[in-house]
Amino acid sequence: MESGLKRGLNVRHMNMIAVGSAIGVGLFLGSASAIKAAGPSIILAYALCGAAILFIIRALGEMAVANPVAGSFSRYANDYIGPLAGFITGWTYWFLWAADGMAELSAIALYMKTWYPTVPSWVWAFSALIIMPPFNLIAVKAFGEFEFWVSLIKIVTVLLMLVIGIGMITVGIGNGGVATGISNIWSNGGFFPNGGMGWLLALPMVGFAYLGIEIIGTTAGEAKDPERTLARAINTIFWRVLFFYVGALVVILSVFPWTEIASDSSPFVMIFAKLGIPSAAGIVNFALLTTALSAINMGLFSNGRMLFNLSEQGQAPAWLKKLNRTGIPVNAVLVSIATLFVGALLNFNAPESVFVWMTAIATFGAIWTWGIILVSHYRFKKLFAKLDGKFKSPLYPYGSIFAGAFLLVMLGVMTLQSDTLVAVIVGPIWLAAIIMIYYIGGHHKKNAALGESLKQLG
Repeated sequence: MESGLKRGLNVRHMNMIAVGSAIGVGLFLGSASAIKAAGPSIILAYALCGAAILFIIRALGEMAVANPVAGSFSRYANDYIGPLAGFITGWTYWFLWAADGMAELSAIALYMKTWYPTVPSWVWAFSALIIMPPFNLIAVKAFGEFEFWVSLIKIVTVLLMLVIGIGMITVGIGNGGVATGISNIWSNGGFFPNGGMGWLLALPMVGFAYLGIEIIGTTAGEAKDPERTLARAINTIFWRVLFFYVGALVVILSVFPWTEIASDSSPFVMIFAKLGIPSAAGIVNFALLTTALSAINMGLFSNGRMLFNLSEQGQAPAWLKKLNRTGIPVNAVLVSIATLFVGALLNFNAPESVFVWMTAIATFGAIWTWGIILVSHYRFKKLFAKLDGKFKSPLYPYGSIFAGAFLLVMLGVMTLQSDTLVAVIVGPIWLAAIIMIYYIGGHHKKNAALGESLKQLG
């Protein structure tokens, strides 16, 4: 376990981070395009993907409770699979959040244009870079407090939508007193209006919505009483995500026929607007803005700890291990902040293809990370078969097999669409480049002793 990092995240912080990391643009905005592809059957897609994520997060949780370190899945890949796996995973996850952060800066500029259409996009991108870094440089508690309140905004927005939607379904609020019921779920072409293929094509969008839920693992090194706080936070993820995602979709698809939901609009705006709230778009736009700021905050936190961990493993420059007086890996965070300036500069004149590529890397990186968690957990269970941990992954190994199969299906489906095919092309190129850097940089020699010890254990 690393020394120097401060355990400043308590149960309140951990619970909100666990839930808030899973509620984002994928639900507020991205759900519309998923609905367009699959119709009401998207409910089943989110539920099954949520189940797969449950097994992945519980596998991560079992390792994190036994060994709570900041590098999380990168450290576990390094220790239980091998140094190369740890190197690839750490740098891929770092780049995932760097790319996502650049895209979020562009999203912030887009959201702010709703209120200030004449202000140049780069002004808002650079403003976000001024506002967000202090939360990651002061103390880990400052990060936790920011995420607590931002997550609360997201949760309240979803809860308001659920309450209003249930009122529309049961007593006809906003619909002239006529209850909509739930028949829209099956009355417009059935539950699978676009067939099984439509349902499959929606899976990558559904998977992307869950991106970030694994970040709870990177908080392990700074969680107070990790055995209790991590276990409690992870245990609540599945049911809360199921409630927010599946519950929200059931409400939306009950109130509106799926054919009326445009792929470029937010179903949340439609719910609030149906109630007659004139500022419906503004409410959702504010939630989207806080979601983007939260993503940048979470990305800086995750990337700072990932670089710190890679440095500790000898897989990144040693100066990235430097901690400030409050226990923050300051150099690692500053490097992560610097990469976001690239995203801010792109807002001067950014070709759309640049952001498509960054999103593609982020999506591929998520699938890689989730898969590595499952493989690391398998090795963990094999190496420590006699370890009687208090926090175990349920239905092992069948739950892990289901989750792994789901990831493979999702990756396969990504080859069938032009928008996601780029991820399947760029992803392996990125992995090949990282492997080349690993060997050219001589990391295989530095880690030869560790690799030999792992062989003996295996």
